[in-house]
Amino acid sequence: MTILSDVEITVESGEIVAIVGPSGSGKTTLLGLLAGLDRPSAGRIVVEGRQLGSLTEDQRAEFRLRRMGLVFQTFQLLPTLTALENVLVPLELLGRPYPARGDRARELLARVGLEDRVDHLPAELSGGEQQRVGLARAFAGEPAILLADEPTGNLDRETGQEVSALLLELNREMGTTLVLVTHDPSLATCADRVIHLRGGCVVPFEAAREVGA
Repeated sequence: MTILSDVEITVESGEIVAIVGPSGSGKTTLLGLLAGLDRPSAGRIVVEGRQLGSLTEDQRAEFRLRRMGLVFQTFQLLPTLTALENVLVPLELLGRPYPARGDRARELLARVGLEDRVDHLPAELSGGEQQRVGLARAFAGEPAILLADEPTGNLDRETGQEVSALLLELNREMGTTLVLVTHDPSLATCADRVIHLRGGCVVPFEAAREVGA
């Protein structure tokens, strides 16, 4: 089964790119390929000059750790760790010294409005709060690239708008390249460029508009 076909895109450093399209069009698969979570059966994924398909699984994991931040629709927080401990995870893996990593984690949690929730477990946080922790964790290691898969998909409209604003503010402050998958038109319009997928293929804007993609 072919999920993506003849997809050729280039993302410039510092650019914000939104990937949109109907369910099943291949958006999340494309993001997974860009993250090195999946390998293409054909073609190449080149990130910062490195061909991800030629790297081992461990090498791709190391590359993600040092160069990328990931934000997930389902938050993907570790349930037995507090908000602070979740944000500390990438900093510990990067070998950041103590107590500097603790200061960094607390600073980011305060930046997303959770300075009073640092000791709470994910189950004790609302969906919006969990995604704020996810943002803090994603930006903790100062990644060059941030990949976000439906970052507001599990949130109500108002909370989603708040999280979107935070995501874009943090991205702007840190100068990160941002590629995001979204069904939210208001978030997509904030991007420098929108890529429309349909049936695993990139389609021109006019064709996408005709079918409501």
